[in-house]
Amino acid sequence: MTEIPSEYRGWWRIVETSQWARDRLDILGPAVLSLTGHADRLRMYCLLAYVNCKPIKTGVYFTWKGAWEFDRMSGSGRVTLCADDRLTGVLRIRNGESSTFVGIRTAKPCGRIPPPLSYRDKWGSRR
Repeated sequence: MTEIPSEYRGWWRIVETSQWARDRLDILGPAVLSLTGHADRLRMYCLLAYVNCKPIKTGVYFTWKGAWEFDRMSGSGRVTLCADDRLTGVLRIRNGESSTFVGIRTAKPCGRIPPPLSYRDKWGSRR
């Protein structure tokens, strides 16, 4: 396993996107992306996902798998570091939209990020 470069490694707070309004990014909790190389996560707007990342020449590339509300989704993304230490990147939804985003370094969230939900989670308790 290739190690994520130290300048990228850690947690990033997503503060801006090109597709979703800033005041909606934190619906499920603070919008964050982890790039540690171990059990990484993405939480933003209505998306909860597991992330696999790897370093590339120009930054970090990642794939993700999770759920948008209760719909299973997956995609990819990449990030680069700007001179002002902000993370800029693009998030792609497989067979769907893409969005650019900006992140700032942050601490690991205090609370646990829940696993992605499914329709089984939504309707499982009803008979």
